[in-house]
Amino acid sequence: MATLKVSCSVTGTGSSPLTSSLSDFSLTFSPSLSSKRTIRFPLTNRFSHSFEPQKPNFCFQNHTFSRVILIKKPRATRLSAAATMASNKMVQEVLPPALDSTSEPPPVFDGTTRLYISYLCPYAQRVWISRNCKGLQDKVELVPIDLQNRPDWYKEKVYPPNKVPSLEHNNEVKGESLDLIKYIDSHFEGPSLFPDEPAKKEFAEELFSYTDSFNKAVISFCKGEGNEAGAALDYIETALSKFDDGPFFLGQFSLVDIAYAPFIERYHPYLFDVKKYDITAGRPKLTAWFEEMNKNEAFNETRRDPQELVEIYKKRFAVLPIIYCHIVSNINFELPEIVADVS
Repeated sequence: MATLKVSCSVTGTGSSPLTSSLSDFSLTFSPSLSSKRTIRFPLTNRFSHSFEPQKPNFCFQNHTFSRVILIKKPRATRLSAAATMASNKMVQEVLPPALDSTSEPPPVFDGTTRLYISYLCPYAQRVWISRNCKGLQDKVELVPIDLQNRPDWYKEKVYPPNKVPSLEHNNEVKGESLDLIKYIDSHFEGPSLFPDEPAKKEFAEELFSYTDSFNKAVISFCKGEGNEAGAALDYIETALSKFDDGPFFLGQFSLVDIAYAPFIERYHPYLFDVKKYDITAGRPKLTAWFEEMNKNEAFNETRRDPQELVEIYKKRFAVLPIIYCHIVSNINFELPEIVADVS
């Protein structure tokens, strides 16, 4: 009996595997072999499939199926206005295009101060926000790098670790985002982003040290590998309660808020979309922090569309709809073994 070997991708407006009701999606099969067999799918007006012989999508471990039923979670409701960091309008800096492997390098070490970033990297975003808060848009040139197709000259001529962010200043190139936000605050003119009070300085260092633990806990939860995200977010809620002279970590806006903002900006919509988990629920201090950060134009100028960030994290964590399959004949579909239940 002839078999039809295909690859499969799933796209749609929903995001989470699965509960009781369907939402719009499409299931696309791309055959690599011709066949005259009939493939039958369950009858539902919310299910569509198409064959695209010239556009293979993904290739996963082979399974043999004759019927594929996809059930998806209902569409998410909107995030509350108080919790979202994506709703307000902003005036953005005209941003240069990202440089890739075909791009010529800038004239390195010519006296120009350059900040090498990726528009999508939260670590680079920290330093970008700091630069904006100091009002250095005309003094520190942005050089965005395409990390998926990065130019060889970046490693060879600029920053051998080949990571972003990095800062070219005074004929040297420095890296590491937490070090760079402190460097920019102390070496450039503009409003200070770090407190003078000893108690606040000490607490700031504690919060800087906690950033890695915080991110590991939430990322593990995003991957479905741990349940420590709630405790990590409770730590943030408690930290925001320490000083009563403002809604930020140290009362007033500081480098600590800059250190956490790019990551919380990503976790909030992703966890709500995929896990239906609102990180601000029951955390009024975090909610108030979101509201104030939403007013910060220096931060706003660095932000991406939240849905774009959600989709990036879905790809990173391989979030696909669950596909239920029943083996009844010899048609071979290549589907992701991680998300397929075969019975």
